[in-house]
Amino acid sequence: MVTSDEGDGDVQPLWLSDGPATAELWTRMHAEHVRSGLWPLLLDSLDPSDSEFRPWGSGEVFPEQMSSPASHDPVDLLAQWWTTYTAVDDMLDADRRLAVTAPFGQTWPGLASSRETTTNPDQLAAEFAQAFLADRPQTRLGLVAAASGAEALTAAGWAGPCNYDNDTARFSAVVRDWEHRFGARVVAVGFSTLHLSVASPPVDEHEALLVAAEHFAFCPDNIWQGSRPYTLTAYAERITGAHHWDFWWD
Repeated sequence: MVTSDEGDGDVQPLWLSDGPATAELWTRMHAEHVRSGLWPLLLDSLDPSDSEFRPWGSGEVFPEQMSSPASHDPVDLLAQWWTTYTAVDDMLDADRRLAVTAPFGQTWPGLASSRETTTNPDQLAAEFAQAFLADRPQTRLGLVAAASGAEALTAAGWAGPCNYDNDTARFSAVVRDWEHRFGARVVAVGFSTLHLSVASPPVDEHEALLVAAEHFAFCPDNIWQGSRPYTLTAYAERITGAHHWDFWWD
């Protein structure tokens, strides 16, 4: 059990495997979730060569500091974040700042519509878990008592986006909404990274731009520090039809 390094040392929010996970184990534990109540997370570390396996092995998790995802409205959160991150400041002139989020500029476009799909979200999650482990074989397995992957982020006390907001429950509320609208599943989490499988990604330019706007509000570093060009339209092209969404906060 991982013990939070905050408080009196009596909070143990997750179980961490001693060694690398396997896709078969993740899939089995995911299938057992309905019975066990434990959500499996593939846990990546800040530095693969670090024996502490930060933040998980070092206890850099803070469940006691988090609120409840149910206390937050994802629609309001995304709109508020959008307003904050599209505000003109001294870093860029107004034209360059607004070009990043064109064609919307500073106007929040609202949420993308949900999409139906014949793809099984859980089967897709298992396939993504296998691909993730093939790319990061040092990844370990974590088990968290939570109703869903979105809620597991908060229950585990993960603090990846803390440079933007130190209440992970806010991010969980948005991810939980994506679970319903897009068949998203939380598969893997790193020090400040989040990896979701997505059964119903956007399939055309209009849908992709709206989803890209949600991603920018949720994690602006995906656009600000992603691949060139650093614009919403370029990012929308990259996520069109993509069955996994990856986020990282600087």
